[in-house]
Amino acid sequence: MVAALPRLTTAEAVVESLLRHGIDKFYALPGVHNDKLFDALHQAGDRLRVIHPRHEQAAAYMALGAALATGRPQVCAMVPGPGVLNAASALLNAYGLGAPVLALAGQIPQHAIDRGYGHLHELPDQLGLLRHFTKYAARITHPAAASGLIRAALLQARSGRARPVALECAIDVWGRAAPVALEDPAPLTPLAPDPATIEAAAALLARAERPLIVAGGGVLDAAGELRALASALGAPVMTYRRARGVLPSDHPLAISRPVGHRLWRDADVVLAVGTRAYEPLAHWGTDSAMKLIRLDIDAEEIERFRRPDCAILADAALGLAALRAALPGPARAPRAEIARAEAWCAGELARLAPQMGFLGAIRAALPEDGILVEDVTQMAFVGRLAFPVAAPRLYLSPGYQDNLGWGYGAALGAKAALPGRAVVAITGDGGFLYQSGELATAMRHHLAVVVVVFDDGAFGNVRRIQAEQYGNRLIACDLANPDFVRLAEAHGMAAWRADTPAELEAALRAAIARGAPGLVHVKLGEVPSPWPLLLLPRVRGFEAPSRPALP
Repeated sequence: MVAALPRLTTAEAVVESLLRHGIDKFYALPGVHNDKLFDALHQAGDRLRVIHPRHEQAAAYMALGAALATGRPQVCAMVPGPGVLNAASALLNAYGLGAPVLALAGQIPQHAIDRGYGHLHELPDQLGLLRHFTKYAARITHPAAASGLIRAALLQARSGRARPVALECAIDVWGRAAPVALEDPAPLTPLAPDPATIEAAAALLARAERPLIVAGGGVLDAAGELRALASALGAPVMTYRRARGVLPSDHPLAISRPVGHRLWRDADVVLAVGTRAYEPLAHWGTDSAMKLIRLDIDAEEIERFRRPDCAILADAALGLAALRAALPGPARAPRAEIARAEAWCAGELARLAPQMGFLGAIRAALPEDGILVEDVTQMAFVGRLAFPVAAPRLYLSPGYQDNLGWGYGAALGAKAALPGRAVVAITGDGGFLYQSGELATAMRHHLAVVVVVFDDGAFGNVRRIQAEQYGNRLIACDLANPDFVRLAEAHGMAAWRADTPAELEAALRAAIARGAPGLVHVKLGEVPSPWPLLLLPRVRGFEAPSRPALP
């Protein structure tokens, strides 16, 4: 006799389905359109922890930070219209970073969708809008469809190229009840490479005298395979931001972007794996003397910028393992020019002594497995090049969106997802005030993030551009700031002032040891420009396409 299906509301079916997929945190603001959903969350009890920040943008950033730190899908929810638009920048960020975030959006009554009646929070074609910055978006129209749509959305979020997904549900559908078949997660089958393509790529790599590997966010779950292949080839591995730590920073083959740029000019075979390789391919130049191999899970990415000499469509771990297995002979020693390029870069970084000193203090205080989250700030521009990282997912960066103010919310999400890890966020005074209201969230939910606010009294990068490129005609860049220590203390949070790297290290050690939310305020003067090490010129091939000049 077949057991009768449980009778569940749409909201209950969604919550039970999320639990079946291993979701145990829920980042969301309540609102009338989602009242039935929050009632179902209450009924779930401590099986699903609800973390409510003070803004929908922060809810989505928290889910994003949690997804980046864990590599696992995370869920946020918001009311329709303004709530969706508030969360949109974080979802766009998740799209650029390849992060598996599921957004659950409320909707006006189902019969009125896209009718223009003027319902509370009505947004024309909300689902169409969501489809612009998600991999998959659909509408839940009936309780019986809810579990299957959760399964489909989370499969899309975590398969192939991970990206955000969205489901919307009308206010009158959340509470409808019907017999529901709860569905388990769909199995994932990693895409294996074509053996003939592997053979062709291995032949190119075996003949290479000066191979170079460019690795991006697609290798975060293939660090061991990448290290084995790089060691076999004696090939340096260039990472920037997203893939920091796939080789520990102290590994002899781990190189930063400026070092990669110096080696690019003479590289005879480049393997780009799990990366857009935007700067190298679009701006550093290529020519017929460079053989290009691209290994990616996304077929659309492989032929961007230039048709590769060999294209491997596959899961990064399977593709890298297959390449290593196809390469004969013993491992090669690292080439001498790698050390020379590293020595040159160390000399250039010494010019950025103020930033390097503060970053060194953070590194000394942060445990090796601690997570650093960078906002868009003068300190982070150097951190992308020089902050030592021991393993993947320990350095979180906003990627090519580079959206000011993302950092504190993302750090709170990382801490919520991994409460046993130390989490430090570095922000500027401009970016921090985007989300300074979330100090209340840190205290309410006991999220022991320590935020370091580097305060130069300005949108520092904007001010530098105006000073250097516009004859010092400064406009809309200088800021009036609160007393950040007193602001933190007003929320009941411990706070410190630090004027030197030594004082910052001491403050961070004390803050991390407390195991509670904290803030460190660093008054920062003008610092040297990092841009000569970030915007690097063409070194081979034809003229680069034009792009805006930066200092």
